[in-house]
Amino acid sequence: MGVEFGLLGPVTARDSDGACLPLGAPRHREVLGRLLIARGRVVPAGRLVADLWEDEPPAGAIGALRTFVAALRRALEPGRPPRQPSRLLVTDGPGYLLRAGREAVDAWRFEDSAARAAEAPPHAAVALWDEALALWRGPVLADFPDARWAAAEQARLEELRLGAVERRADALLATGAARDAVVDLRAHVAAHPGRQDGWALLATALDRSGRRGEALESLRHARRALAGAYGTGTPAVLARTEARIRGGTTGSATEPAGAADGVWDRTAAAWDRSVPARSRARLHATAGLLRDLAVTGADGLEEARAHRRELVAAAETTGDTELAARIIGSYDVPAVWTRADDPDDAGNLVRAAARAAARLGPDGPPALRARLLSVVAVESRGDAAADAPLPRAAAAPAAEPWRLRAERAAQEAVRLARRLGDPSALAFALNGAFMQSCGTCGSAAHRNALGAELTRLAVDHHLPGHEVLGRLVRLQALSGLGDFTAADAEAEEIDRLAHRNERPLAGVFTSWYRALRTCETDGWTAARPHYAGLLAETANHGMPGLTRGAAVLVALVPVMRDGTLPDPDDFAGLDAGPYRPWLDPLLLAASGDTERARHALADVPRPPHDLLQEALWCVLARTAAAVGHEDVLRRAHDELAAADGESAGGGSGLISFGPVAHHLRAADAALSPAAPEAWRRPRAAPRP
Repeated sequence: MGVEFGLLGPVTARDSDGACLPLGAPRHREVLGRLLIARGRVVPAGRLVADLWEDEPPAGAIGALRTFVAALRRALEPGRPPRQPSRLLVTDGPGYLLRAGREAVDAWRFEDSAARAAEAPPHAAVALWDEALALWRGPVLADFPDARWAAAEQARLEELRLGAVERRADALLATGAARDAVVDLRAHVAAHPGRQDGWALLATALDRSGRRGEALESLRHARRALAGAYGTGTPAVLARTEARIRGGTTGSATEPAGAADGVWDRTAAAWDRSVPARSRARLHATAGLLRDLAVTGADGLEEARAHRRELVAAAETTGDTELAARIIGSYDVPAVWTRADDPDDAGNLVRAAARAAARLGPDGPPALRARLLSVVAVESRGDAAADAPLPRAAAAPAAEPWRLRAERAAQEAVRLARRLGDPSALAFALNGAFMQSCGTCGSAAHRNALGAELTRLAVDHHLPGHEVLGRLVRLQALSGLGDFTAADAEAEEIDRLAHRNERPLAGVFTSWYRALRTCETDGWTAARPHYAGLLAETANHGMPGLTRGAAVLVALVPVMRDGTLPDPDDFAGLDAGPYRPWLDPLLLAASGDTERARHALADVPRPPHDLLQEALWCVLARTAAAVGHEDVLRRAHDELAAADGESAGGGSGLISFGPVAHHLRAADAALSPAAPEAWRRPRAAPRP
């Protein structure tokens, strides 16, 4: 709600312009700090009283607490009208609750940045660790160093900070910046001499800086500093570090990550020595490596996508049909967004899979055939496999051969995988079925069922990547159906699984969902800063099919939800990306250029069969009603009728234009002989 809170230092609150809010007396700040460490949970009034007056609460303690809360509310929401309930510090049952998103509290932003840093490659990790550590202004809850209620959170966050300092140093070492690491590590162990990993990192940094004597001397200091804590012997980490330094070997200073890196380096070198060049084993191994690389994050996904094309081409040049089929069908990376990142590349992969399936023939190995058909279904998402111009929105619905082929491929892949009893093949086939589940509007319930089946399958057979996918499919579908309680539960479980199984990109989708959720529950004004942050954060996450044009979708949210036409100036600097064909007629209508808007509507293609088709049909309906294009309006109405009861765009998990029912009623009114004119007049919509 525009207020940012600080725990990493003295307790603070700042408004949307960064100005400090006057929190008043220490007791007011103490109440705020206590509510913040509750992390969105209700703190009973009795618990607050016991925490504020640790020895013996005075007789009027409850009344005093209410006074503190009232003062805090005035400070945090200075523009709130009298007698209007607070939306930030709320009374909930027996106590109080502070509503603050993760991005609004410095301690929580620190945790999120640290989590991203822990999953990032070394160069990116250094920047992320710097970002996380820069949030610290002093000791946690520095105003209340001796408060018993603060002790556990102070200890927890301080331990995370010390670990972050060490992980940053380890990342610096991995990038070759050993000299840069030395200075910070000397200060770190001087302030915290009991940190065994800190000493090991310092010795390693000194050794790699060409200062072996100083490295060994630092280990002697470490043993003296740690004497007694580990008995009479040398702590294991220090012993291993000294052995590495004396033996002249390199490696990460800490375990177990350093051990894994060392094993990787040695195994990769052994592979290069042992496996002949141009062997089929190298193609198979590369396919597995690309599949794993694709789920490591934005950089890995982009690299995997680029090298996958080369790998498929190399497999096809061998002339071995079965080998090519295995390579093409091995890339069963869970795919959740129904618009292709690179439609041309997706089309090429569809054709390669179709060629391999044709060469194997209907009597080829069923497992291979199921995987090839799954590739066809997954990569034919949206209109990626279109081999002819898209039908116009103004025309009657028509059979589209490429869509029929993709849908049949999905159905056949599922049938074969079920018959084989192969959980991995069935999970891949269900992914294809999901991608082909947008043939008509109003399919959220069907997708929810697909997601539920995929989740059960993945849980039963320990397929963590596909469990994340199944839950993401359900998250989107439940959002479209308006069941936010169930969707919230899925979002929490997705984040837990993603962290445990190192699937960082899953968090992109849960973050977008939470912005949508905020819009639904608290309105556009509350959601706007969330969306602004997301647009900046996710622009370079390696998923252009998701993020390109997303700013336009967000800017349309307040326009489409309140039944207006947009102010074209609000869209002047935005990249509409793939949504340009459906946006341009709306902007022409909004600018009063009715004739050009009508011509544009006559030529605009029907919306893609993806998770945003209902939203785009609503945009077309709004435009057609504004300029009197009856053919497009009737077509949009007919398409949307199947989604009555769903949210327009909510099934994407990104944005929602409100209930489809509202848009249907507006279309009905526009189609009636006495169509009202007032709702057609443009009103400015704020840009995110």
